[in-house]
Amino acid sequence: MNNPEPEQFKQIFYEHYPTVKRKLNALLRDQAIADDLAQEVFLRLYRNPPDNPEAIGAWLHRVLTRIAYDYMDKKARERRLQDKQEQYYDLEGHSPPTGEEIMIQQLEQDEVHKLLEQLPQRDRQALLMRYSGYSYAEIAEQLQLRPPLVGTLLHRATNKLRKKMLKST
Repeated sequence: MNNPEPEQFKQIFYEHYPTVKRKLNALLRDQAIADDLAQEVFLRLYRNPPDNPEAIGAWLHRVLTRIAYDYMDKKARERRLQDKQEQYYDLEGHSPPTGEEIMIQQLEQDEVHKLLEQLPQRDRQALLMRYSGYSYAEIAEQLQLRPPLVGTLLHRATNKLRKKMLKST
């Protein structure tokens, strides 16, 4: 079917618009959004009509369903992104870090790295691996230790690091 003539399109619009809007409203439960998406359905009909004019009802149903699901997916992605942003910025009422806070954090990290350099290599490796997300089993394998000893090694290395930090302040 070629682009419908204005009169033909007007007839299709008046005949099918209430059904399209009702179905969209049932899917989305929001009258205003259903109105907007119904317009999108008929805009797609005008721009890219189906090849078979007798199948216009099925075509409209397929297009409105796809548009509704695309809209719901988009809203779900936006909610997830907003939730992540709120978790990042609103943890206990904190706002995004200021330049000063970032600088202080960087200086603290530099200080910790310097203190780590003063630890024995095995202690330093164990701590770095643990705080990089390695499991106790992976640390034991990498350092060639028995797995039960990893907890003790980490505890002692943490205490050594803590003592060095207290001495440096």
